[in-house]
Amino acid sequence: MISALENSTTSDEKPSAMISDFDTLIPRRGSGCIKYDRRPELDPFWVADMDFASAPAILEALHRRVDHGIFGYAHAHEGLNEAIHDYLRDRRGASVAAEHIVHLGGLVPALSLAARAFCKNGEALMTCTPVYPPFLGVHHDATAVSLITVDHVWDGCGWTFDWEAMEQAITPATRVFLLCNPQNPLGKVYSKSEVERLATFCERHDLMLVSDEIHCDLIFDETATPHFSALNLPERFAPRTITLLSPSKTWNIAGLGYAYAVITDDSPRRRFCAARGHTLSEINALSYYAAEAAYRHGEPWRRELMAYLRENRDTLVEIIGSRCPGMSIRTGEATYLAWIDARGLGVDNPALHFEKKAGLFLSDGAYFGWPGFIRFNFGCPRARMMEGLGKMIDAL
Repeated sequence: MISALENSTTSDEKPSAMISDFDTLIPRRGSGCIKYDRRPELDPFWVADMDFASAPAILEALHRRVDHGIFGYAHAHEGLNEAIHDYLRDRRGASVAAEHIVHLGGLVPALSLAARAFCKNGEALMTCTPVYPPFLGVHHDATAVSLITVDHVWDGCGWTFDWEAMEQAITPATRVFLLCNPQNPLGKVYSKSEVERLATFCERHDLMLVSDEIHCDLIFDETATPHFSALNLPERFAPRTITLLSPSKTWNIAGLGYAYAVITDDSPRRRFCAARGHTLSEINALSYYAAEAAYRHGEPWRRELMAYLRENRDTLVEIIGSRCPGMSIRTGEATYLAWIDARGLGVDNPALHFEKKAGLFLSDGAYFGWPGFIRFNFGCPRARMMEGLGKMIDAL
């Protein structure tokens, strides 16, 4: 039985062909998911959790693992390590040894580990807003560590760093820079020159660069805006670089709890791992096999997903621009999360406004560092998205 499990999950044999369906509405209320069950009276378009069934190859791999029947303590098996190696080589253009990978039960704990590992009393970490809310809170996990934030700016062509403001804001006590690339919630894909300039900034100020790249496979046009990973930086930056990755957002398996850090230099890797102590739980036994299946066999499904999401994005942008007075949006380059400027509505809290007037559960921009904005999750069947947008229009 064990050998059959190993053979079924680590071989290169492709799973049976299944047709992907992104239009079917799958009932989720009462399933224990926070998206629908945290505020069951509201129509949810908030948390970054898609309403699509995961890729068929992942479901098959999970069924095989469940059929084994035993779910004891687990570690990353050879098939997963090989799948990650191949993925990093083929998709990220990086050759990474297995010992450089730190397996984790999620990406947010990795942000916390970085704060604890590289900041001590009286020191600070830095990031740019708006940004995924945990970036603005993990400094509390370290003792007496402060947070420095600098707003992104629009340069006429796209969102970018405010380099002058960053130089003015940084202090000699700053130790870590947290980067989100592609950026959540802006949908920005940073260019090679931007990432290299940021790495140089970190080198000049003696900062660790922690690059969260969880959305890197959700880019709409990889020719126009290719993803430049921190793994592709020149070798001299390796001692101060941690790259965080996961298949969870792309293949909609966030609830299984799996991510990994790539740290090619021994010294920061030891410090990072030492910060774990006994605070992190064991990694889900099923998550390893879901991750392997995503990386081995999930690419065709991912391509279909991105084509579907692109149509959703374009439709949403057109509707916001033409039918939602007081609101505006810039077309995102990545993710299934729309960042909408609602300051023109003249209300104190746009998310609360749409909750009361339309029964919608949206992400409040204040939690990302920018009040007056809302984040709308369009990773759902188009009919659901149109229903949500219709309620928004009616509320206006």
